Parts: sequence; structure tokens; C-alpha cells
Amino acid sequence: MSEGTKDEGRTGDGTRAVRAGLPEPVKHEPTLPGPVFAAHFHLPGEVTGPYSYGRDDNPTWTLLERAIGELEAPGQEDVETLVFASGMAAISSVLFSQLRAGDAVVLPSDGYQVLPLVRAQLEAYGIEVRTAPTGGDAQLELLDGARLLWIESPSNPGLDVCDIRRLADAAHARGALVAVDNTLATPLGQRPLELGADFSVASGTKQLTGHGDVLLGYVAGRDAEAMAAVRRWRKIVGAISGPMEAWLAHRSIATLQLRVDRQNATALAVAEALRQRPEVSGLRYPGLPDDPSHPVAARQMRRYGCVVSFTLPTRARAERFLAALRLVEDATSFGGVRSTAERRRRWGGDDVPEGFIRMSVGAEDPEDLVADVLRALDESAE
Repeated sequence: MSEGTKDEGRTGDGTRAVRAGLPEPVKHEPTLPGPVFAAHFHLPGEVTGPYSYGRDDNPTWTLLERAIGELEAPGQEDVETLVFASGMAAISSVLFSQLRAGDAVVLPSDGYQVLPLVRAQLEAYGIEVRTAPTGGDAQLELLDGARLLWIESPSNPGLDVCDIRRLADAAHARGALVAVDNTLATPLGQRPLELGADFSVASGTKQLTGHGDVLLGYVAGRDAEAMAAVRRWRKIVGAISGPMEAWLAHRSIATLQLRVDRQNATALAVAEALRQRPEVSGLRYPGLPDDPSHPVAARQMRRYGCVVSFTLPTRARAERFLAALRLVEDATSFGGVRSTAERRRRWGGDDVPEGFIRMSVGAEDPEDLVADVLRALDESAE
């Protein structure tokens, strides 16, 4: 996992991120055209061509979708990418476009906290929902007769990792589709389609755009029929990204490799510092050599992410710790250039201890951030 990783002789991650999705140069035109604000387009005669109505397509989406596709599956022209209004819009599009009453779906029991709400809706539509934790590839035991396997690796917020290729091969052998939530890893950390998944799904709200100012989601996939169903669902529901959000996302992707490498390196430094503290338990970061997920993560991930999770002894200690931090905002979400942390149990949807902290490491100087975390631990002990 080295900086400037090469992919089959192609450009490195930084070069690809900077140039992803850019149109062919035209004299006197900007290198990245501005957002196209249009509800409709000139359309005389028969309906032909790429743009007809603003809920169906937009030139700004097209460039962003091309950029994300180049990161998720470089050099693979058969991969289609669709952007959505949010990560949950993208997740919903796959689940509800691929599943029918009587189908069975396998979900992670330790995944994103909104998945229980998704489960209730799926069951209301007559879809059987099976759940198993991410660690130990536990979902393998539930695949017989399933229509779709949903993987979240690393899991949020527990940071467990599963063997995506192993699970994908097993699911395909049983006739099931495979979707991977790639939000925590980003395309620079992991490429699910190369590991055998049918769909790579992510919230672009997080590290992909990285500034905490855009809600966005996307789905990338290779199967034309399956992606046509996802596109149809987007049209029916209208879960579309605004052109300004799409343009901001594309602009932000140019710095993805710079941000990811800085944040990943600092996350490891923070995790190593936390490992020395006796009041910290349950420390998880896939990049730590002694993390339970590290052997699998090292095989399938090229970068380990910016999120570190750990537990402090009590709720009160965790809240004092968060209040004592000066460089870390007490906020939800993750992946931004400014570090954030929160006590996840406050939401009620995660099966974690009261003192469980999910920390998202930003782009601050590593020594400053580590010092702030250690100082806050000292102060919160009082």
C-alpha cells in the first residue's frame, strides 16, 4: 500500500483524482464547466440525445458520474455510475430496485444505523431480511436462497472487515447479487467491483467530497440490466442530486488523494497514541497491525480509512472527553478535512457501549491532533 499506487501501468491515484471526469479541452472553455441549472432542455421533434428533462439527466451529473467511475473502476468502460441526492438514496435505489416480495436479502447486523429502518420497510413489502455481523464473514451462513447480499466493509461504526471476494464468490454461486457499501474505504482504499461485487455504493457526503458541505450518493455497477433498474428507480423517486452539489463534489474529488493519504496517516498516529492509554478499550482501526481485521484488510484494501473507534469507561467520561477537545468538532458524519468525534450511542441505533466514540480524523497536523486527543483524555479524567 504505497503512495502513488499504479494500476496496470496506468496513472497513479493522485493524477487520476485530479483529472477524473474532465471533458476534452475546448479553447476558451473552463477545464471543469460550471453547474448546469436546467429543469428542461430544448427538445424539438423526437426525443433523442442525452438531455431532455432535469429529473432524468444533467451535464453536470454526467461529468461527476464519469469521474467516480474512473476511480471505482479505472480503465473499465463497461461500468456505469449514477449519482443520487444522498447516500441513503443510493442505498435505497439498489435495495428497492432489485428486490421483490418473496425475495430474501442478507444485511449486516452491525452496519449503518439507518439500516434497521430499511429492514422494517423491506419487511413491510414482503421481503425476508436476514442479518449477521460483518466480522468473520458471518453472512456466509445466510446466503442460501437469498436474492441480494449487502456488505458494509469496513463496518460503521465498529470497523470490522470481511473478505469481500470470498463472500461475493459464495453469493454468486447461490445466484445472489452483491452490493458493497464503500463509504468508509472510498475508491482509493478499496474497489469492490474488482473484488467481485455487482454494485459499489457509497455516501459521497463523507470522505469522497470531504468538506462537510455536500449531501451526495452514488451507485456504480457493471451489469447493464441491473443498473437500468437502478436508473429507473432514481427517475421514479426523483432522488436526484442538485447541479451545484454535483459540481462541488467533482471539484472536491481533485484533492481526494491528498486528503485521504493525510487523513489515513494521521488516523494511524491517533490510533497508536490511543493504544497506550489504559482508560481506552475496544480500540479499532484496520490499519493497526494487531487489529483483528488487519489481515483481511491488508489483502483487499489499499488504504485503511480515516475513522478510529474506541470506548471510554462511562458515558460521562466520554462526554467530558468530547467537551475537552479543541481541534475536534462534536458532530456526526465523517471523512471531512476538520476532525469530528461523537458518542454514537446518543443516536440509539448502534449496538455499542455508552462510552463508545467514533472519531473521524481530518487534515490537521498529526502532532497537533494527537496532542489535543491526549490532553482531552487527561482533562476528562478529573
